[in-house]
Amino acid sequence: MSNVISSASRLSRHTARAALAGVFALSPALAFAHTGVGDAHGFAHGFMHPVGGLDHVLAMVAVGIFAASLGGRALWAVPATFVALMAVGGALGMAGIGLPFVELGIALSIVVLGGAVALGARNWPLGAAMAMVGFFALFHGHAHGAEMPADTSGIAYAAGFMAATATLHLVGIAAGITLGRAGDARAPRLTRALGAIVAVAGLGILSGAV
Repeated sequence: MSNVISSASRLSRHTARAALAGVFALSPALAFAHTGVGDAHGFAHGFMHPVGGLDHVLAMVAVGIFAASLGGRALWAVPATFVALMAVGGALGMAGIGLPFVELGIALSIVVLGGAVALGARNWPLGAAMAMVGFFALFHGHAHGAEMPADTSGIAYAAGFMAATATLHLVGIAAGITLGRAGDARAPRLTRALGAIVAVAGLGILSGAV
């Protein structure tokens, strides 16, 4: 139990650092796109954007389950990579720089992440897992940035959607750890079943995006 608490603590610290780094990296582009007004309004809109979309919720919770399934350093490195690369995608969207196949990329992220968990995530090398989630994070971030309301503070909006993403990751990690402690025999099956459910839901979303 102490190992789980220690790992969760490290996750929170590293995710927070990645989020702050992303916000600072976004600052020039955001300042150009919007003036620094409406901070509370912007943060609220940013926070609700991922939470209000089933596609984003499924993908971000799946990132947490995926990280929990991998265990070890992946418990913080995988979610932190997603948050950091999502900030880059957000900057592109806010700056009006196009990214092809955004909706397709978001839908595919759900299928791939759910499938990875369903097929057994433990076999993924850490670098490959980070690269995969980082790639899909660009699409999610771009969607958030491109849909930012015109009357909000860009930096506050970015902080909001990054905070919501980190929260959803923590939900997924908690679910993954809980399932992993359900029992030696049932735990792998339960985790894989949850991954399969996410993947199937992703296929439904993908069919609407194609």
